[in-house]
Amino acid sequence: MAYKVAYFKATYLYRMCQRKLYDKYIYSLYNNNNNNNPMDRITKSLLEEFVKQNDLGLLPEETAFEHFTGYLVTSNHFTETFSSEDIHIGAGGDGGIDTISIIVNGCLITDAIEIEDLAETNGYLDVTLIFNQAERSSSFDTSKTGQFSFGVLDFLSATPALSQNRHLKAKYKIVSEIFNRSSKFKKGNPQCFLYYSTTGKWVNDANLVARRASVLEDIRALTLFRKVEFEFIDAERIQKLFRESKNAISTEINFPQKTALPELPNIEQAYIGLLSSIEYLKLIQNNNEEVITSLFYDNVRHWQEWNAVNKEIKETLEDPNSKIYFPLLNNGVTIIARRIIPTGNKFVLEDYQIVNGCQTSFVLYESRMYLNPDVLVPVRIVATDNTEVRNSIIKATNRQTEVTQEQLFALADFPKKLETYFPTFEGTKRLYYERRSRQYNSDETVEKVRVINMTILVRSFASIFLEFPHRTTRNYKALLKSIGTEIFYIDHRLEMYYVSAYAYYKLDYLFRVGAIPPAFKPARYHLLYVFRCLLMSSQKSLPRFNSNDMLKYCEGLMNVLWDDTLVKQKFQEAAGIVYEVAEGDLDRDIIRTEPFTEQIKLALGIGTNQNQRPSNDQPPKIDFEITVNPSIDIDDAGQLGLF
Repeated sequence: MAYKVAYFKATYLYRMCQRKLYDKYIYSLYNNNNNNNPMDRITKSLLEEFVKQNDLGLLPEETAFEHFTGYLVTSNHFTETFSSEDIHIGAGGDGGIDTISIIVNGCLITDAIEIEDLAETNGYLDVTLIFNQAERSSSFDTSKTGQFSFGVLDFLSATPALSQNRHLKAKYKIVSEIFNRSSKFKKGNPQCFLYYSTTGKWVNDANLVARRASVLEDIRALTLFRKVEFEFIDAERIQKLFRESKNAISTEINFPQKTALPELPNIEQAYIGLLSSIEYLKLIQNNNEEVITSLFYDNVRHWQEWNAVNKEIKETLEDPNSKIYFPLLNNGVTIIARRIIPTGNKFVLEDYQIVNGCQTSFVLYESRMYLNPDVLVPVRIVATDNTEVRNSIIKATNRQTEVTQEQLFALADFPKKLETYFPTFEGTKRLYYERRSRQYNSDETVEKVRVINMTILVRSFASIFLEFPHRTTRNYKALLKSIGTEIFYIDHRLEMYYVSAYAYYKLDYLFRVGAIPPAFKPARYHLLYVFRCLLMSSQKSLPRFNSNDMLKYCEGLMNVLWDDTLVKQKFQEAAGIVYEVAEGDLDRDIIRTEPFTEQIKLALGIGTNQNQRPSNDQPPKIDFEITVNPSIDIDDAGQLGLF
């Protein structure tokens, strides 16, 4: 009951728009009521920092620790920005599993429909499953290990026997979609990683080592995975993972066959040379031998699977007589780093991107079993902080590829404009656009919930301004083809992208504090679209994207987004409309389809149908308010029941 009272007080402060008092209260609530399982001072400090930067102060410490460790072990495999909310399973019906992360083709999957999209777009499925159990305990428990492993085995079975909460059911549906397309496992079966995280110390206890061996044997016996690992994560390992999650990518290579270029303006260092393919692999894969896909953010073309050119590269690398000629047959790779630290032939590259050579990199990775130190890769390595120089290199090195000027601008110049524009707003209006993976991780002044990456922005913009909320998951890869034309176009108003990002941020915030029930998350992009339509219902069509009218239009949206009371009201009204059109079934796949979007338009009076609601009708009202009722229960997400 005490937790409910505390929740009511926090919710009241939020609704009264007293954000400073709200933040102070939930932070004190977090610190004062979570001392039942004390942890060492360093780990506790890191946990508190994570909670503060990710706006998780309403969570009890044990739940926050689940989010924290789940985020860290996932970051060991996935270097892009993500929310721990997307991997957390909850309490009750969780099978003893606290977080599940599903990474497919370098994407963190949150919806089963994304599997179909990736299979169709890429032609293959490269899958990693990550399970985590977290305990605030000074030691590892053999029985807990057994419970965890039993839960994982049950989850992986064709017919799970254990009860599943809605979060676990959603993850199970994703995994089922994956294995239903096992013919797409062209790179081998999925990988599976299990982590048991505590605040204790790992001492190689014989019983735990034996139990781990038994678990690994049981999971390998399923013959579902090409690789299975189980790691015990103690306080020391947690602290190391936290530091690694804060740091930009850094790799050491041996680079003896090089030539330093003469001093150039705005270039700290520059080298050209031949790098051993074995050393090059160190640059593009993590410790788990997975490709670091975020390295190719600035590459104008993503991996195109086995087209004619890539097949030819692969054949060269796999032919023992031809592969030594690889440096003569390949145009090479261009790498831009923030910093290069040379010591003799040892080079440390920090915060680097591969701006040209994505296709070469992936073929080298796929053919790695045929490589040896004698197979050399032509490389250019440049250290610069100058944006103009960086963009010039990207454009110049990609002119030989089939890339339009619009695409070059969209992936080089436009993101820089967004990166500069978002922080120009003051106080709580400020956001940050992440051009590079982990760009803001080391900046403790930046709340991580205010960091917007390319995936979020493209999806939000497509929902709000292109009116494609149904394409955000089912056809996201197709959306990327619009970059440079309909998205990130040279003369688009930057205000449109800020509105898209801030609307996403505010909706995410409303989900976190329970003002919008989490059941609406599958329809979040339809909520964004409806929200915009409700605010500007008097305008039947959008202004031109480069016009002053669009500036005024966006300013009207901003005024509502910056008003905590109004933004909550409008999003709740939007939720009522979506709920009615979906007939109360928000988990249906149909809500990701174009017909559902058309039904939404009819409900808003935008479409034309004789059965549509008259324009003077009010949308259905759902009571989202929390009332003090002793019979209200806390559901499996730790939220109060709001229906």
